[in-house]
Amino acid sequence: MTTPHDLPPDVRANLGARRLPPLRMARFPDAGAAVATVTSSLRPPGSVDVLLVNPPAPDGGIWIRSQHRVGRRSRENMIWPQVELAQMAALLAPDYTVAIVDAIAERMSWPEFEKLLDEKRPKYYLTQVTAPTLRNDMYGVFLAKSVGARTIAFGTHVTPMTLETMRPFPALDFVLRGEPEMTLRQLLDTLEGKSPSQPKVAKMLAETSTRPDVIPDPQRRSPLAGILGLAWRDGDEIVINPDRPFIPNLDDLPLPLHHLLPLQKQRMPMIKGPFTFIVTSRGCPAGCKFCIKHVTYQNTVRVRSAENILAEIRQLVDLGVHHIHMYADLFTVNRDHVVDLCRALIESGLRISWTCNSRVDYVDREMLQLMGKAGCTLISWGIESANEAILKRIRKGYRKEQAIQALTWAKEAGIKNWGYFIIGLPGETEETIKETIAYAKSLPLDIALFHIAAPYPGTPFFFEVVENGWFRPGTRWEEVDMDQSTVLDYPGLTAEQLEYWQKRATREWSLRPGPILTFLKGLNSWEGFKSAVSVGWQTLQFIRG
Repeated sequence: MTTPHDLPPDVRANLGARRLPPLRMARFPDAGAAVATVTSSLRPPGSVDVLLVNPPAPDGGIWIRSQHRVGRRSRENMIWPQVELAQMAALLAPDYTVAIVDAIAERMSWPEFEKLLDEKRPKYYLTQVTAPTLRNDMYGVFLAKSVGARTIAFGTHVTPMTLETMRPFPALDFVLRGEPEMTLRQLLDTLEGKSPSQPKVAKMLAETSTRPDVIPDPQRRSPLAGILGLAWRDGDEIVINPDRPFIPNLDDLPLPLHHLLPLQKQRMPMIKGPFTFIVTSRGCPAGCKFCIKHVTYQNTVRVRSAENILAEIRQLVDLGVHHIHMYADLFTVNRDHVVDLCRALIESGLRISWTCNSRVDYVDREMLQLMGKAGCTLISWGIESANEAILKRIRKGYRKEQAIQALTWAKEAGIKNWGYFIIGLPGETEETIKETIAYAKSLPLDIALFHIAAPYPGTPFFFEVVENGWFRPGTRWEEVDMDQSTVLDYPGLTAEQLEYWQKRATREWSLRPGPILTFLKGLNSWEGFKSAVSVGWQTLQFIRG
């Protein structure tokens, strides 16, 4: 038997050549385009055009996110209504099918959320992003991208940190900078080739879509280049378009689609039953250096008419909601506006209770009496510090005697007082913290919360912290949170000391007969019992660390 080894060398060489063809250029199949087509076209029944999302929490707890404010854990066990999502949904309907998912209110886990994305299979995924929840929020963006959605983010973090958000998270397609509503509407209309069916929406688009000082870039041929307020991707480049003008008249906005929110699961301490927010105005003329309004609505103040707000209140009453928080950068910013609204409420005969926020130097006795008669039950006051040098440095701009006077007037009007204080503002020392604790205990407050100062990106406080090197080395954006201690490290007051004093302030204020009695009064119903016990337990855990 002859084997290959018995053959002559030249024959063996030819035989090997026939059996082993030369190495060819690799050409692997690319199914990506086909998969993208299947993902986008085979949408199941119940899918939507736009899914507006408040994603699950990083730790499964209750977190606060808001277009007006910032993200933080809720020590007060408060579930904030996602009214900004309901507002944007109203701008899109009926031209687009929309759905809102509030995973915080629904206590939804990430696996449950992922299943919901598969069911809804949205064409567009809209989410707000905050500094303390950045990576968590981007995980939701990643999941949405995996089911074929185009992803959009808005909020107080992505506006001042646009490039720093889009660069490390390539699953994010678009960012709506500043006031997001009209940028969102123009973006979707541009991508889908639609026009608004609501005349007032078309009017607002016309008013905010151009700027006389902006010259179109001839190098940008994409229609996305003409959308003011938008950040987008042009190939590998991130493009930030010029900023968008504010909506001139807030009455032109359609009323939010409150019925899409989980109204029965939104809750607030001291309130029994469902409640929600009504945005009464945007912007604040005050100059507080730490305030996030510097990023979104700034110093220009726009108020809604009393008639327009009353129409939204009637809508909510029809939905069974009788407890409302008048949600604004500063509710009492315009005295005439507050007086008109209160008189309209009294004349309407609507049986509602409502809460609001204020500064102590933006009220008077007569106005507070009228607010009490119109159903106001609680005001949250930004008091911040007892030290006037600190108040002046942060441009808070009120005098201590004004706080005592305003809170006393509110009590006389039958209105409860909720005080907010900040530990660790520039110029803080252990002595000034003690001063603030004593001051808080002397005020006629029903509730007091003490937060650690948070230098949110884009605020004047943030730039001051960067300039002075007060950020603790290794700080991540997820740690810029009013309830975290690992952000600020002053030369004479470390992060650990700030955390100690925050807990001590909470303990000293809470463990007194007055606050304990307020806690017990919350037990007059089953819902009140559950809420009060939850708040008490969270406070105890916080104090114990």
